[in-house]
Amino acid sequence: MNIEGRRYDTGEPVRVTIADGRIASVEPVWPEGAVEEWPFVAPGLFDLQINGYGGQWFSDEGLTAEQVLETLEPHFAYGITRMCPTLITSAFEPLRDGFTAIREACEQEPWADRMVAGCHLEGPYISGEDGPRGAHPLADVRPADWDEFTQLQEASGGRIRLVTLAPEVEGAVEFIRRAVAEGVTIAIGHTAATGEQIAAAVDAGARLSTHLGNGAHGTIRRHPNYIWEQLGDPRLKTSIINDGFHLPPSVVRSIIRTKGPRNVILTCDASGLAGCPPGEYEYHGGRFEILEDGPIVIAGQRQMLAGSGVQTDVCVAATVNVAGVTLAEACEMAGRQPAMLLGCESVILQRGCRADLMLFHWTPGDDRLRITATVADGRVRFGQIEER
Repeated sequence: MNIEGRRYDTGEPVRVTIADGRIASVEPVWPEGAVEEWPFVAPGLFDLQINGYGGQWFSDEGLTAEQVLETLEPHFAYGITRMCPTLITSAFEPLRDGFTAIREACEQEPWADRMVAGCHLEGPYISGEDGPRGAHPLADVRPADWDEFTQLQEASGGRIRLVTLAPEVEGAVEFIRRAVAEGVTIAIGHTAATGEQIAAAVDAGARLSTHLGNGAHGTIRRHPNYIWEQLGDPRLKTSIINDGFHLPPSVVRSIIRTKGPRNVILTCDASGLAGCPPGEYEYHGGRFEILEDGPIVIAGQRQMLAGSGVQTDVCVAATVNVAGVTLAEACEMAGRQPAMLLGCESVILQRGCRADLMLFHWTPGDDRLRITATVADGRVRFGQIEER
């Protein structure tokens, strides 16, 4: 297979040749005409935090492998070739069922096993306070429990690679130490921790702040506070939800300029309601609403968000538009940086690399990448490759 497009990082027209699921060569081409209409070619997107799609959540009790496959596949249309299905705070049974179904889906379909780079357990070991808890159900919040986690990890077939917890919950520091020793990456999130508690978590091995600036009180002490403490610790990378609703542009710019693009990871944090039409929906006893202008909120108000309704392609475009970074930097914040955090193979436009690629059109000011084709493991999974 040959793909011709403009490199996302230099704009240079190139021909990418793919064989046996790998990039066989990347060579410059010299077309006679203009190349402005050629699509960009870039590594596929890698999102650490996707909760579901189309009304299906990965943390649903009774989830089946078939439902997992049906939920994963639509993401190819957004340029996503790898992701971490994310299970949020729930009782043990839905978490067990979700991880079991993901394992079975990956065992059933090789493409799913390649797409699922790992699973993300977000909660249930988080703050019970209103604000930091976000939309997570209070009834299921609980102390860190290594024995429970071990059972969930077994159900997943060892696929849980990222856990978000609050450093102040009972047993958190010991949990972090044990998880890190087992190769699991720990993130701090949904927390109201003190500076001392955050430092203890980082000392124990925590390496990421989950969607910094969200899952927080509406009003906090100006300083010190748990946002400043995480922003100022150079040992922590941070993920942000830049969907146009979760963070104002000034905060996005401040986080990226403080941490630097190589230490920021873009996530869409897509809700299981992503892809659904506007209206009210019930999930786990709670009421959620997709507003006409896009946000997903706890029903009856506009301030408390409940995940995102867009995918990673929107976050990449928004970050270029508001944060003063290049297209290449934004793509790598949604591809190479998450891969490096989890110790996964990094995809770059280079011979021998895994052939996970997206082709897209984009001009400054566009609110999303217009994906024309997605290639995963050397196979076209969405769209088509234009011949030139």
